Amino acid sequence: MKKSAFTMIELVFVIVVLGILVAVAIPRLQNDTTQEAADQILSDIRQTQHLALTDDVTNPTNTNWQRAFWRMQFQNMAASGTGWTYSIGSNRDGGTNIDLVEAAVDPLSGKPIFGFRTWGNTEVSPKVFIGRKFGITNVTFGGSCATAQYIGFDHLGRLHQGFTTSGTPDYSSVLNTLCTITFSHPNGNFIINIEPETGYAFIVGQEDQ
Repeated sequence: MKKSAFTMIELVFVIVVLGILVAVAIPRLQNDTTQEAADQILSDIRQTQHLALTDDVTNPTNTNWQRAFWRMQFQNMAASGTGWTYSIGSNRDGGTNIDLVEAAVDPLSGKPIFGFRTWGNTEVSPKVFIGRKFGITNVTFGGSCATAQYIGFDHLGRLHQGFTTSGTPDYSSVLNTLCTITFSHPNGNFIINIEPETGYAFIVGQEDQ
């Protein structure tokens, strides 16, 4: 009985084709990871603004009330090997940092969006670990928000910074020019801009998204 088998030429041809497919697929997967990171962060910036629009924290009887603006802040947990993370919350106790109980809840996981934890912590939403999850190596604030690594919104949706230690309830922390946030990634950086008056956020190059 005659047996059929691949010839050497056929085997070489298959290997070459597989090599081409891998060469095409790997960069695409890397780019998809970068885009996924950009989409997630943009979505959460917009969620932060939405929370501010639906939760007016104005309190004329408390000179520190602006500290409760809904905010999104980034932090580098490099000392623990976790890398960059972020938190979303409203500081109701008047301190300078968001506490776990003050953090927004991720609707997908049902856990706090609170980045002051180490990688693998199951107490908080896994989405916050953008350094380990996506490979983000740096977060750089520029433009009108270059002085800190957080942004906040008031009940009109306007962009603020510098309100975490505010003791003057006069909206002096509102930003009047464009805020830019650059996210560094080995496969290429991406930038998210936030407009001052409307608080509209978008990925640079994808303005219609």
